[in-house]
Amino acid sequence: LADLWWIYSKPVPADGRELWTFFLQCSCITAVIGGLFYNWMFASLEYSWHLSTATAVSFGLLLLLTLLLVHPARCVFSMIMPTLGTKQGRKLLFSTCIMIAVVNITPNIMSNIKTILQVIKCICKNSSDSLLNSTALLEDVSWEFGDAIQATSPIYKPMNGHFRFSLLQNSSLIYKKMHLAGEKISREFLSVEVLVKDSIRVANRLAAGFFMLYLCFESTWYLKNYLTNLRFDNFYITKRLERLAADRGAAHLLVGSPKKLIRPTGLRLSWEEGVLCLLRAMLVTVALLLLLLLLAMDHFAFSVADTVVGRAARFSAVPVTLSIKYKVGIGIADFVFKALSRPSVELLFKDFNRTYHHHLIFSSASCRISPPMPPNPSVLLVVGLLFCILYATVFLEAYARRLCREIAASFFPGWEEERVLHLYRRLARRH
Repeated sequence: LADLWWIYSKPVPADGRELWTFFLQCSCITAVIGGLFYNWMFASLEYSWHLSTATAVSFGLLLLLTLLLVHPARCVFSMIMPTLGTKQGRKLLFSTCIMIAVVNITPNIMSNIKTILQVIKCICKNSSDSLLNSTALLEDVSWEFGDAIQATSPIYKPMNGHFRFSLLQNSSLIYKKMHLAGEKISREFLSVEVLVKDSIRVANRLAAGFFMLYLCFESTWYLKNYLTNLRFDNFYITKRLERLAADRGAAHLLVGSPKKLIRPTGLRLSWEEGVLCLLRAMLVTVALLLLLLLLAMDHFAFSVADTVVGRAARFSAVPVTLSIKYKVGIGIADFVFKALSRPSVELLFKDFNRTYHHHLIFSSASCRISPPMPPNPSVLLVVGLLFCILYATVFLEAYARRLCREIAASFFPGWEEERVLHLYRRLARRH
């Protein structure tokens, strides 16, 4: 592995064997990165497969030529891998989490809201049918009652006692209006869903492209500062520094070195690195809470939709009872009986006492209600895995930065000697 890395980090291969080895290394790297790039564009950013394929092939060929011909660019590309463990890599992971939420969670919430609206629409339709049927019952009752009024007395024939109801005999107008209202609500929800998905998809694509460019820029910026500033990221006790101090008889400079100096291969974090890790962990926790809130909304929408569908299916018919009690009588010579201090006598001609029953129905098996969509457990699993990686990158960022320095030192060993000598002189002056 050391020999392969030495061939890869050299500016120019020494012979034909190293040239073929170097070409195979770059080809394998290009194939792997091209496949990952295609999967990222097609699965995460949701580009079409032909656009993703064409872009991945073009990117792979360009990357292969760059790795073969440009030595500093090869160093920058090598530093991109550990840079993924820094804040730029976290931004890409955040972008992936947002895209997963948009593609999987948001449509699920919208689907459950549609189910609730379908239940409301079904209840409105069936209740309107029942109300229309109740008006028809009132019409029948009015005619029976009118016939009874006209047959009350054989002596006096009252006028036509039929009640006139202005009934809506044709219920298709109500159904049409309800259907149009439901279609309008469905179109509005669909347009909102499409707008939200498209907006977040475009924003996520722009953010992902920006983060990738900034990732390359940050690696280039690190290499530029490494090659131009001797003090930049130069506080590590490397083997070269230990060897230089031992050759000059100044090993005590490293034993009593300041606390800021650390070993690049050690696990100890400096105080500044520890504080930065805690701050970054707090930011990741805030993002995790926001995403958990969205997942909770998904579960809440499913719970409400499932409850509404279950309760609507168990709606019982509401009984309605209409009782009519009608009594017709005539008092004979009330003043005579009153003068004799006797109770008056009332002659009853007709007694109408009937009860009518009706049921208001709110739900029906003929209603088209889509079943509630339960939350996808794999989404929670993937999001949890991504946030575990995010928390890992928080504490691995310091080590990723050390690895970037090791990569730059292996690509430019002569300049690394100059940096070690500069650090040694600083220690000697301070001592």
